[in-house]
Amino acid sequence: MKIHEYQAKELLRRYNVPTLKGFVVFSAEDAGKITYEEFESKGHKVIVLKSQVHAGGRGKGTVYDINTGAEMVLFDKPVKGVNILKDGNIADKAYQFSKATLGNKLVTIQTGAEGSIVNRLLIEEGVAIEKEFYAGIVLDRATGMNVVMVSTEGGVEIEKVAEETPEKIIKEFIDPKIGFQGYQARTLGFGLGLKGEAFKNFIHFITNLVIAYNELDCSLMEINPLVLTKDGRILALDAKITFDENALYRHPEYEEMRDISEESPLEVEASKYNLNYIKLDGNVGCMVNGAGLAMATMDLIQLSGGKPANFLDVGGGANVERIANAFRIMLSDPNVKAVLINIFGGIVRCDKVAEGIITALQTVKVDLPVIIRLDGTNAIEGAELLKNSGMEFKVAINFEEAAKLVTEVFAA
Repeated sequence: MKIHEYQAKELLRRYNVPTLKGFVVFSAEDAGKITYEEFESKGHKVIVLKSQVHAGGRGKGTVYDINTGAEMVLFDKPVKGVNILKDGNIADKAYQFSKATLGNKLVTIQTGAEGSIVNRLLIEEGVAIEKEFYAGIVLDRATGMNVVMVSTEGGVEIEKVAEETPEKIIKEFIDPKIGFQGYQARTLGFGLGLKGEAFKNFIHFITNLVIAYNELDCSLMEINPLVLTKDGRILALDAKITFDENALYRHPEYEEMRDISEESPLEVEASKYNLNYIKLDGNVGCMVNGAGLAMATMDLIQLSGGKPANFLDVGGGANVERIANAFRIMLSDPNVKAVLINIFGGIVRCDKVAEGIITALQTVKVDLPVIIRLDGTNAIEGAELLKNSGMEFKVAINFEEAAKLVTEVFAA
């Protein structure tokens, strides 16, 4: 589960992780008012207006009019996802930039051409930056340990750094038996070339960051950039937090932080039925039980000339209602041109899957090819139910035949 930058910073402040003074606003009027009352009237000369969307690359992203598609321009410059406002009248500028941004579409390298609608903005004080760094914590699945990473290449996508200059990423793995140690914090600080007061402030920062990561049950915590200011402070200039969804039951308060407008409507709908659904940009919908089989099925679709339109795992204990809802959600994607259902009956019985498919197709109009492969528990009974349903299915007896039928759909 992802949250916005301003929410992440609110949480980090609880753990004494230093951030800048900031306020979230939902209207241009509030942006102008708060900028004047909290910044301009108190002598601040620079503020930063930051679009709050669940996507990276905001500083390089551009805002477009949601109705006309035209690029938004102010003072002869494109309106960006992150705008630095200075040189007087910053409250008026905050109002104008907020009016040009809120309700419009921000397109970044991560959103793609469809962009994300900006519904809220974070206003922060400006700061004099001496150096930018990167800091992040994530679970390393190869070792089964959390890993703390830092780099001198702050403000750059960490994936790009890993690909082009991996030697600039310094890593410290956290042994769960003993936790994050002081010498590891010092190793990271020395790796960034920090000295004196800046070094001490970094030790405080990274130690508290690890504590926050663990206690908040995160799967990712990323500070990019982490900055050293001219006066020696270490601050989280940006903050990205993703919660481990397996731990959400321990944090019911997180539900209030969820912004479903930033999520795919189909994924939101699927979550109501505890379905593992991720929308992709392909043309073949697939419904499978088990993550491993789902990945293999997606490979099969790709090799057969199609592209998977989704990842959909109905799980091992699927019932008729759950399968019917899965089918309905999958077919709600207008990009789907064919459907491949690949079920191996173990805990879930193939006849129950067949009943769910038939029930779904009685309530959802389907005018595209549906390919079904059933194997395992009650596969024969399931095939008979499909055969006697009076509906048109393409039934495959094995994986190879399912691939052939998918190929025929796109060869036609």
